[in-house]
Amino acid sequence: MHDPTSERLASYADVLAGELPDTWTSSHLPADVKDDLADLSERIWDLDLVAAHLAEYPLAEAAVLSRPDGAQLVVLNRHDSRESFLIAALAPPALPDEAYRAVPEPNGVALGDDPFLGAEQVAGDLLVRYDRALAQVRHNALAGIRPSEPDRLVLTWQLDGSIATAPADDRASAVLTAHGFMQDPPSGLHRLSGDDTQAQARALRAIGPRLDALGIDTALQNPAGRNAPTAAPAPVAPVPAGSRTQATRSR
Repeated sequence: MHDPTSERLASYADVLAGELPDTWTSSHLPADVKDDLADLSERIWDLDLVAAHLAEYPLAEAAVLSRPDGAQLVVLNRHDSRESFLIAALAPPALPDEAYRAVPEPNGVALGDDPFLGAEQVAGDLLVRYDRALAQVRHNALAGIRPSEPDRLVLTWQLDGSIATAPADDRASAVLTAHGFMQDPPSGLHRLSGDDTQAQARALRAIGPRLDALGIDTALQNPAGRNAPTAAPAPVAPVPAGSRTQATRSR
């Protein structure tokens, strides 16, 4: 069945993407991709207008605008006004919760039905605040993570139990990716989730010999102010016992 409201959102987002500075692409998420919409809702980086709207009107469809450096915006219908939209920033999916501490949310804004005027509003307001917040959280994510060298890979425990590293070249990156590390291209970080500690330990044991065969040593470190986990998996260097703590990010 033809849905003029859905078509209007997709068309508006397409024009908006073409009018924003730099290069943006637009993709429409219809109502039937419920899991994707649920994941998207969790990433909306807003504690003001958009958050209040979603508390009353759960996300039923959306359009996502993406920039090559990983920045993303989400456009949604404003159900309390037929002729307007809301737009908000999306938080990067691969950064740890602690990276968001003390970083103000780049709260979203309401847009009228003219995408050309909307683009001017976004470029002069939301994008400025979003780019500033993005730079800060990416800087925070790198804090305490020593850059690796071609012959040495430094793995750093994070407060949420994950392990992060910044491989020096594609050889190490390929090994990490093959063993469950997720890459965040904008920051260059590779992260291994701590949700399943046994799987995490197996991955760390597996990458050691593969990296060693490439002439790359591995080392495990703790960022300042953090204790080590209760067990450090081989073959990386041993660290003292301690306990994990959990950080929470608010958006």
